[in-house]
Amino acid sequence: MKPAAIRLGDLSVGYLHSLADAVDHLGHASQPLLEHYGFDAARLAEPRARLSIPRYMHLGHAAIALTGEPALGLLMGRFAYLHRLGLAGIAATQAPTVREAARTLIRFEALYASNYRGRSSLQEDSGGAWLRFHSIGPYNAYNRFVVDTVLATWLRQLGALAQTPLTAQALQLEFMAPDYAERYRLELGCPPTFEAGFNGLRLDQHALNLRNPLHCPGTWNELLQLCEGELQRLTRPQNMRDRVIQLLGPRLHGREPDMDDIARQLQLPAWTLRRRLTEEGTRFSAIVNETRRDLALAYVRDTELSFGEIAYLLGFASAEAFQRAFKRWLKQPPGEMRRSYRQTGNSISESIK
Repeated sequence: MKPAAIRLGDLSVGYLHSLADAVDHLGHASQPLLEHYGFDAARLAEPRARLSIPRYMHLGHAAIALTGEPALGLLMGRFAYLHRLGLAGIAATQAPTVREAARTLIRFEALYASNYRGRSSLQEDSGGAWLRFHSIGPYNAYNRFVVDTVLATWLRQLGALAQTPLTAQALQLEFMAPDYAERYRLELGCPPTFEAGFNGLRLDQHALNLRNPLHCPGTWNELLQLCEGELQRLTRPQNMRDRVIQLLGPRLHGREPDMDDIARQLQLPAWTLRRRLTEEGTRFSAIVNETRRDLALAYVRDTELSFGEIAYLLGFASAEAFQRAFKRWLKQPPGEMRRSYRQTGNSISESIK
């Protein structure tokens, strides 16, 4: 069976406008870079246009090399605007407060970004709220850029809504301190805690309660209705198999997911899940195997992760076990396939459009 085209994630091309602005701000021409990766003016103008997460990471890495600015993801926050996130961003511009704008961005994240590894969250308490971006470790210069972009963008967008600069009350990052560690304080307003348990920034109650002077209740409610309709259209699983696949990604890390765990997430007895899958002509173990296979192909082809890192992400006990499974699935070792894609030009810049 030919592996399915599982995507590791994608996001709105609106992020590329902020990247281009940051590159131009640093005195370099962004247009040739974007066009090299297939994003000319016509492509950027397409409704609901998206780009894959791997392509975004490689484009960002190329932009960092071009500008010599390792903190480019943080700098992009200065050029982040809510309307560049499409319908969800436009809805957030009409939120009555920073709190409601943050809730809107998180609630409708799927309208402008998706990642197989998980989704963002807003965790509120009596003192404030954490805006958390899911784990995408193991980290390197490619995916660290993504975390920088997201956190800096959130803070600047919410500050623009309240027409006042916001600073984070606290900042936590899963990865080790990079060479540009001091830039987090400059761009986000507070020193980060590195090697933390999650990626996130915290806003206090004062910041969350700041009001949007441009809020219009009728427009706000109409936009929310449009977002809800679009979200249902995008995220409605077609069958039980699809629902299981949606839950597997974040649970593969370091172990093979258990059917009882997935059943609990679906709020179903395990026997009901087994029966429903049987009715669809499949089994839980087959879905896990096929998902691991398809993700393995995507990770080998589209990322720079080592095979040990891929093995962990797919729940294998070792790199050797992963490589044996890969060869069984795809009839060639992962190293040979990766070299083939690089040598024939089917690398990120060509194969992931």
